[in-house]
Amino acid sequence: MKTEEKSQIIDSIAKDLAEYSNVYVTDIAGFTVETVNQLRKLCFRRDVKFKVVKNTLLKRAMDAAEGDYSELYPTLKGATSIMLCNTGNVPAKLIKEFRAKNKKPLLKAAHIEMTTYIGDDQLEALCNIKSKNELIGDLIGLLQSPAKNVVSALQSGGGKLAGIVKTLSER
Repeated sequence: MKTEEKSQIIDSIAKDLAEYSNVYVTDIAGFTVETVNQLRKLCFRRDVKFKVVKNTLLKRAMDAAEGDYSELYPTLKGATSIMLCNTGNVPAKLIKEFRAKNKKPLLKAAHIEMTTYIGDDQLEALCNIKSKNELIGDLIGLLQSPAKNVVSALQSGGGKLAGIVKTLSER
């Protein structure tokens, strides 16, 4: 591969790293072309960008990117692919789903919103991370709850008060 081609690939990966806030580094060693294509299709359906990359080119792209990816460097060994997404838990759920039928991909590391997770044992924790939209929904629900309780108390209290006044007036 010529230096110019490498430079273009590094620029492309660096651009992707700048565009997406969540990066998953996975091990796809032993995958056949057919299996990789199945994974690509699943990623495409879930809005996850999937790339098979050379470790040295990925490291150079991470150096060129704005964020600090230095904690991921030790994991850049063997057959590597990256999954890029703007929702933190989608690639983790995708990996878990894909592994129901396959033994891989294994999670080498993940860089989620400036936090780094190393190792495949972190997959379950990554699946449980809530997305921004889920957190906003929870927050709105929490904010609406006290208002609903006050309205409900006023409505039920009004009925009780009317009943008491009616009973007293009848006596």
